[in-house]
Amino acid sequence: MKRGMRLMVECVGTGWLVFAGCAGAVLNAGFPAQEWGASGTPVAFGLALVAANLVAARPATAHFNPAVTIGYTVARRFPVRDLIPYLGAQTLGATAGAGLLAWVASGRPGFSLAISEFGANGYGVHSPVDYALWSAFVVELVMSFAFVGVHLAMSRTPERRRSAAFAIGVAFAAIYLATNPVTGGAINPARSTGPALFVGGWALDQLWLFWAAPLVGALGAGLCHAGVAARAGRQRLIGAESGGSV
Repeated sequence: MKRGMRLMVECVGTGWLVFAGCAGAVLNAGFPAQEWGASGTPVAFGLALVAANLVAARPATAHFNPAVTIGYTVARRFPVRDLIPYLGAQTLGATAGAGLLAWVASGRPGFSLAISEFGANGYGVHSPVDYALWSAFVVELVMSFAFVGVHLAMSRTPERRRSAAFAIGVAFAAIYLATNPVTGGAINPARSTGPALFVGGWALDQLWLFWAAPLVGALGAGLCHAGVAARAGRQRLIGAESGGSV
């Protein structure tokens, strides 16, 4: 697939992820935000990611997340020349998805972006359960490391790629169950950027964490994956040279 088409897939897929994932909490005025967020938001994001990967039919190269793209690049499984275009396409898509959601939400009487958190991620008084900055940073870093690690592992072989879309989506939903009370669930810098641009103020002030922590986690996952792959390659080489099996 040509790069232009791949960038379009990243843009549209990330926009869909943000719109579908945040829509339940933003549009469903019949439920308190925390009540919906406990299970509804993780399920919505997980299913949206499964759908995006199945439609893309490319679980090894469809990312929809700057952290995943960074992880693949560090693991030497993605070309450095495509890094910035991918991050730009993902962020643009997330912004478009958040914009569409804001337009739909504006049709509800009394809705105001100024008083709505609109799916934005936060810590401290803007955490769903008032978790401090250090708690938010640690959980986002660790869970980003885990998610990118799952993504890399599930796209490693043809056998794993057959079920990669479902495994990645389930992992994303499970991770959101853990991160949602702390930060509102991020793990994806583009997903955090889209709503933050519309909320403004505190959401933009705290946005740095939702780029820094996932990218550090992704960097660690990519390095670990590259190290394991290099070690496995050396073992195969030794086995081939000795005429045995490893």
